[in-house]
Amino acid sequence: MRNTVILSLAALGLIGASVADARPAGKWRERIAERIAARSQASSAPAAAAPQTLSYGSNPLQVLDFYRAQGTAKPAPLVLFVHGGGWKRGSKDNAAGGWKQVHYPASGYAYASINYRLVPDATVEQQAADVATALAHLLKRADALGIDRGRVVLMGHSAGAHLVALVGTDEQYLRGAGLSFADVDGVIPIDGAAYDVPAQMRDGPPIMQDTYAQAFGNDPARQRALSPTLQAAAPNAPAFLIPHVQRPDGIRQSDALAAALRSAGARAETASFDGTGLKGHAEINRSMGDPAYAATPVVDAWLKRVFGG
Repeated sequence: MRNTVILSLAALGLIGASVADARPAGKWRERIAERIAARSQASSAPAAAAPQTLSYGSNPLQVLDFYRAQGTAKPAPLVLFVHGGGWKRGSKDNAAGGWKQVHYPASGYAYASINYRLVPDATVEQQAADVATALAHLLKRADALGIDRGRVVLMGHSAGAHLVALVGTDEQYLRGAGLSFADVDGVIPIDGAAYDVPAQMRDGPPIMQDTYAQAFGNDPARQRALSPTLQAAAPNAPAFLIPHVQRPDGIRQSDALAAALRSAGARAETASFDGTGLKGHAEINRSMGDPAYAATPVVDAWLKRVFGG
């Protein structure tokens, strides 16, 4: 029966025949889940304007797409998005969803979606540094790009949610790029579940444990250092909105991060939306920015408050 299921999945293109033959059960289940999630990113959003693609480092993955704000000649607030993919795959081209690059520029915001170096060729620490470096690159060119460098929000999904939350709670990454928490007005980590890495490696879904082990290793001190919830003692970025769907570990981790941030004096709130499992996890990313999607107006209202209208 198991072989029949694997062969059927291989025939559908979800896994290759060689993987079906050789990959341990946990590995092929994880890969199938990730492939389904990637396929679900296809979007019916209207076409976006062509972006300006910029390099912010020497590695081929250190690039970003920048979209200018529409309908304004004034410097515009910046929303910088960081894709997910288990820290080891994904890109600005296939893991960002299709609505954000349409909706945020049309709302009067500059929008950027970044690539970053991937595990195992890079560490999670280097990925967080890439987020900060990409932001610094944009802010150095704020005048030419029409960015209001005094109004910046970081947004990320899944592994990207973890990375923006880490940059928003551990200032070393911003300092390494010549910035500080004063350069970030808010952070929107979308449906992450690794804000407390040791807890997630202990209690999270078995299907993700190999991914967590590859990203965070087995050193408890390093796992704690890479945990936004455990780095949330003041100072932090001043405001967080933490949207999530109905995944038990995502709810648990989002609530714990918000509580830790509030205890440290940051403004932090969670926002709960429909959706379960992998489908819900993908949907909140794919549809963020779609005016018909429930999370979009919630995020829009929060951005207006943080950016001051």
